[in-house]
Amino acid sequence: MIYNTFAQLYDELMEPTLYEDWLAMVLEILPDKKGQLLELAGGSGRLAVMLAQNGYQVTDFDLSAEMLSLADMHAQEANVELGLIQGDMTDLSELAVYDNITCFADSFCYLPDETALLATFTEVAQHLAADGKFIFDVITPYQTDEVYPGYMFNYNDEERAFMWQTFIDEQPHSVVHDLTFFIYNEQIDGYERINELHHERTYSLVTYQKLLKEAGFTQVEVTADFGRQKPNETTTRWFFQCQK
Repeated sequence: MIYNTFAQLYDELMEPTLYEDWLAMVLEILPDKKGQLLELAGGSGRLAVMLAQNGYQVTDFDLSAEMLSLADMHAQEANVELGLIQGDMTDLSELAVYDNITCFADSFCYLPDETALLATFTEVAQHLAADGKFIFDVITPYQTDEVYPGYMFNYNDEERAFMWQTFIDEQPHSVVHDLTFFIYNEQIDGYERINELHHERTYSLVTYQKLLKEAGFTQVEVTADFGRQKPNETTTRWFFQCQK
């Protein structure tokens, strides 16, 4: 129930232009829409549905059953076919080989450490076709160290209120997002408070490149601004395009 609250609100409040930018990037990098596309941590399926509408054969893989339930709803509303698989992306052993694999919205930054990140990169390499592409993004140390500390976001409507505060965490280049929900309950004619903590951690560019090489990727291109720019010292999100 708690994660379902966050899943629905996240789905509703996520900036639509971000999905449009991710879609444009995939269309640019993967113009050939044949084959199977696996979207890791695809969540509520907003991007997966847009990809399916543009001719891709997409499978949404996510840890949350609630997110996948939303993805199924969005796919039915859009009248597109969407594969749905629940699982942990550090272990893809039950999956087939995919022609291309993506992972956006800095989802890898929710993994706890380099060991989990390497395990996931290795799993991706093992389930990616020989000539396939692995595309993903992560937030940068500039985002965690300079932009996020002290960040606040508030939202409210007639039935709920949501407060988001971000603080520096214990590990280098890591933050904790303190999420507080106030949900109206008709039975008590009042609001119930629900609190969640979400941890994000990122690493230096050199670390990502080293881990990708260890996982088996020999070609790695890094850009900023959804592939439109070269990274610089104030880049807040890196975009990776990798091949074995």
